[in-house]
Amino acid sequence: MSHPNSRPALTVTVITLNEERNLARALQSVQFAGEILVVDSGSTDRTREIAREHGARVLENPWPGYGQQKNFAQDHATHDWVLNIDADEEVPPALRDELLDALARPDAPDSPRGFLLPRKTWYLGRWILHGGWYPNHLVRLANRRFARWTEPPVHEEWKVNGAVRTLTHPLHHYTFRGIADQVRTNLRYSRLGYEQLLRKGRQASVGKMLWKPWGKFLETYFLKRGFMDGVPGLIISINAAHSLFLKYAYFFEKPENGETD
Repeated sequence: MSHPNSRPALTVTVITLNEERNLARALQSVQFAGEILVVDSGSTDRTREIAREHGARVLENPWPGYGQQKNFAQDHATHDWVLNIDADEEVPPALRDELLDALARPDAPDSPRGFLLPRKTWYLGRWILHGGWYPNHLVRLANRRFARWTEPPVHEEWKVNGAVRTLTHPLHHYTFRGIADQVRTNLRYSRLGYEQLLRKGRQASVGKMLWKPWGKFLETYFLKRGFMDGVPGLIISINAAHSLFLKYAYFFEKPENGETD
């Protein structure tokens, strides 16, 4: 499929913190865009240097939160159409062509204001195709005039005011480097989830701490067929249950010597 040599009026945004291991792959995959914008929150490795080597415009902004940083990025984009990807993601050629086709269509009043992209994740040596990890549709391409990121502590969403269409070809996601990396991420996200519950006025509950993890395991491993991904699917489901367990277990954590974190 051929496309004009001129680059589309599209800004790709990536938020970063110490992503030298992943960033080059991500930025190499979006060289078709009219602009690449990397917003960094204080990296101490070669992240910013790698970004500039790949033609990105680099802005620095102290970490305000996931949704807040993504809103900062889209506010500073040159173009209204914005594709947001994470540093550990990649736009493969088939998705690139589909994105270009979507952007080539006239901006009619009934045209979509955003697009859902399926995302396929590589973990423990294979593509994970079940357990809720795939197709994992996410809004990742939107006209910023009609879209804004929510700003919770974790699990932000890109809300679009208008029609949203679903694309076919998946975004590739190269997630955790191994089980320890996944556990560290679960520790961080479960803590943020717990803090969000506190702000909502939720109380400690032994019942939720016991039964919600079991429900999550049954959902991901059986209902969403995580068992079809073999041993990695089992590990994913147990880790998902453990993360939910921790979110409720934190209610029972008592600081030592009266100190707080």
